[in-house]
Amino acid sequence: MEPTPIDQPHVLREYAFVADGERGALIGPRGDIAWLCVPRWDSSPVFDTLIGGASGYSVTPDERFVWGGYYESGSLIWNSHWVTDSAEIECREALAFPGDAHQVVLLRRIHALQGEARVTVKLNPAHEYGSSPLRDVRRVGEVWEARCGRLRLRWSGAATAVLDDDARCPGWRLSIRVPPGQTHNLVLELTDIGQPNPPQDPETYWKETEFAWKREMPSLRANAAPRDATHAFAVLRGMTSTGGGMVAAATSGLPEQAKQGANYDYRYVWIRDQCLAGQAAAAAGAPLLLDSAVRFTTERLLTDGPNLMPAYTLQGDPVPRSRAIELPGYPGGQAVAGNRVRDQFQLDIFGEALLVFAAAASLDRLLADNRRAVDLAVNAIAAQHDRPDAGIWEIDDEHWTHSRLICAAGLRAVAESPATGADPTACTHLADELVSQTARNSVHPSGRWQRSPQHPEVDAALLLPITRGALPRGDLRDRATVAAVARELSSEFYVYRFREGRSPLGSNEGAFLLCGFAMAIATADLGYPVVAARYFERNRAACGTPGLFAEEFDVTQRQLRGNLPQAFVHALLLEASNHPALQREWMEIEGIGRRHRTARGGL
Repeated sequence: MEPTPIDQPHVLREYAFVADGERGALIGPRGDIAWLCVPRWDSSPVFDTLIGGASGYSVTPDERFVWGGYYESGSLIWNSHWVTDSAEIECREALAFPGDAHQVVLLRRIHALQGEARVTVKLNPAHEYGSSPLRDVRRVGEVWEARCGRLRLRWSGAATAVLDDDARCPGWRLSIRVPPGQTHNLVLELTDIGQPNPPQDPETYWKETEFAWKREMPSLRANAAPRDATHAFAVLRGMTSTGGGMVAAATSGLPEQAKQGANYDYRYVWIRDQCLAGQAAAAAGAPLLLDSAVRFTTERLLTDGPNLMPAYTLQGDPVPRSRAIELPGYPGGQAVAGNRVRDQFQLDIFGEALLVFAAAASLDRLLADNRRAVDLAVNAIAAQHDRPDAGIWEIDDEHWTHSRLICAAGLRAVAESPATGADPTACTHLADELVSQTARNSVHPSGRWQRSPQHPEVDAALLLPITRGALPRGDLRDRATVAAVARELSSEFYVYRFREGRSPLGSNEGAFLLCGFAMAIATADLGYPVVAARYFERNRAACGTPGLFAEEFDVTQRQLRGNLPQAFVHALLLEASNHPALQREWMEIEGIGRRHRTARGGL
């Protein structure tokens, strides 16, 4: 059977994202929830049209429409907004927050802002990538109940829905008419243990969710992009479980470039990404997100020590190995689950762990277990710094320059903070040794750092140890590296990871937004605030209407590439927005604007 319009995926820049810490959903402009894994991030999806399945949940205007939307500030409560020929309609969307590890509550409220809202609702759930469709359907009073694989389902607000035995994916269909100015609530509950919790009135769910977001949202420091920084924090919080782990992205298998085989499952906790988010939270004055990063990283170090894996499930288990899924995948990609990262050694994660511990120590937030984890990370670097590793980009094992320099940065950071409990003399000596060894074989003849002894090219990952203090600020090798990134890896203030052979930038992959924000920080550190502001502003514009960032940005087509949303991009945006030099630039621009408005007699 041919896909229906609701089954057709959208370009990534049009998807909104709602999350409750335990899982997240993508919502398209037709009000189509195209992706939601239950009960947790790395479970099978119950809605999968994003990757070619037939299970989804849509609320779509009956008339032709144009679409927009917005987030309620400091939350992941999304409002889809449609203007039709005869009405103006909104659908308020959220996952009840904070989430229950075993039950998801999906809230949708249709609001007829002007005119009568006429919408069609379709709910076609299926679990296990479509192999476990709806069954045991019954209506109990005004509520529908059913099973879907090992999940139990309850749907409220849809008493008049009719069963639709669509051969691709059975479900319900419902027409709703909402009078002008009024609302209609739909509540979908899914659980993997027993019956769903006792139902609550929709207003109670909404009020509890609103209150929880207000409670969780810190008062961020004044920064260069207040609205975007607030949203970035909300995205990071929505991707962080109550157990402390933060998934790298909500999705799996979204291609970085069509038909290139770069399709990965990022629904797991990458130690590096979590530490980057923790450091950003510290810079923004958001200690609770920092605490989550420290807690999860500490637990893994205390358990695995020098055998720390690059990534884990939210429960702290090894990531399952990659396997193909029998669905078409997102156009240009392949549906996959699991990740090859479980078999890799990545030295740099120990340096990132030390950096996040040092950030926590600066805010007096380290406990005894955290200090034991500091010792374990230091000892792991001492024992393994000569070992080839897969590096930040998770490719062939080599002596990657970034890995060794970021470890040096982490060692210096804990050495400078007595609260970490680290031996400052030993850590400083080891950091000096790492830098000296790396300098002997990884300094390019031009005076900059190169990727590795075998790779003379420059790598944008080297911006991270430069900004973290592996060497004193302004070191000539660092300056030369930043200049080389600007010259060889930048295009219109977007930054690519590295150049493959003599291929033009953008021919093999998109600009890497993490690197763009890192470049903003690096140039600000070196005293070029205007240049830094240009990198910052260019990269923070590489998103769609919902303000979400993927891993990469196709500069030519102005499209997002890779999994969505990508946590470490939001983390670096948050960190960059809090850089003092960028804050001053923003304040100067705001001052010019105020003076201009005053001169014209404006407000």
